[in-house]
Amino acid sequence: MRARRLRAALKGWGGVGAMAVVCALALAFVLLLPRTQSHGVSPGPEGGRLARGTQAKADDCKDADAQNQSPSPSSGAGGDTSHIDAIKARGYLTVGVDQNGYRWGYRNPNNASGELEGFDIDLAHRIAKDILGDPDKVQFKAIPTNERIPAIKSDRVDMVVRTMTITCDRLQQVAFSAPYFLTGQQVLAPKTSAITGYDKTLAGQKICSAQGSTAYDHLSADRKSGTLPASTDISTTVPNQLDCLVRLQLGEVDAVVTDGALAASQAAQDPTVELKGATFTKEYYGVAMKRGSDDLVRQVNRILENYRKDGGWKASYDKWLAPTLGRDSESATPPAAIYK
Repeated sequence: MRARRLRAALKGWGGVGAMAVVCALALAFVLLLPRTQSHGVSPGPEGGRLARGTQAKADDCKDADAQNQSPSPSSGAGGDTSHIDAIKARGYLTVGVDQNGYRWGYRNPNNASGELEGFDIDLAHRIAKDILGDPDKVQFKAIPTNERIPAIKSDRVDMVVRTMTITCDRLQQVAFSAPYFLTGQQVLAPKTSAITGYDKTLAGQKICSAQGSTAYDHLSADRKSGTLPASTDISTTVPNQLDCLVRLQLGEVDAVVTDGALAASQAAQDPTVELKGATFTKEYYGVAMKRGSDDLVRQVNRILENYRKDGGWKASYDKWLAPTLGRDSESATPPAAIYK
């Protein structure tokens, strides 16, 4: 059965087996990804000053409200601009992204240029255009799921634009922009599976999730609380979320729990798997930056305001995500921003 599933899966989008190879290479060469434009040898980002963040403290933050803790957009005049000035002096923006997230941040095998494409990539280009006047003045660095926060805290990147959910715990470690996308956790499993969703049918099943992901946080908490059957095996975690799809194809796990937006993209890659049940959480993606870089956070929030208003967000959604999520889904409208 597992062999048949694997053979069928390899017939998926452009050969999902090819994506498995890409995934393996990503693990081997993570953070060695060259930027898409030539700016000479890449120096490390400027070491920003440590400053007290303005976002929520753990005791006054609830995850249902975490997306509303970002400071208001900048007016473009006055105040500290040290972090933005450092980026301008360097001449390019460094952004941590995914290179395996189909339609989010990935290398299209049918694109001869080899440049990264996707919804998150479009947003990164837009930020570079606003700050530096040129959408191509951006250096992309491949960051696995579990390295998103360390990459920001160690100044390897100015920001991470990589399907990153805003949570109270993460707000203690990094700063976030206002939300730019709404999604929720969902189950992905083979079409032939008896699993029906995030419910009792997961009893005795082996589930895969990414290290450092909100999916694993929910799995762990729900199994402890009894919401998830105690016999559900959640021990399989991987550095990159796409690795879970590979494990599923190999028959090493029975299901994957991840953001519904990512799960839909993976189902589009592999015709042998499908989404099971509805999303069981509501989560918001934000652009993550270093705590204390308020000038940069505020400018990104202003960029997001304009991106929504001028149709850039909608055009990017229609191009990359409408084919997998639909034009009328809850995710098809950019979330409204509420600032702290």
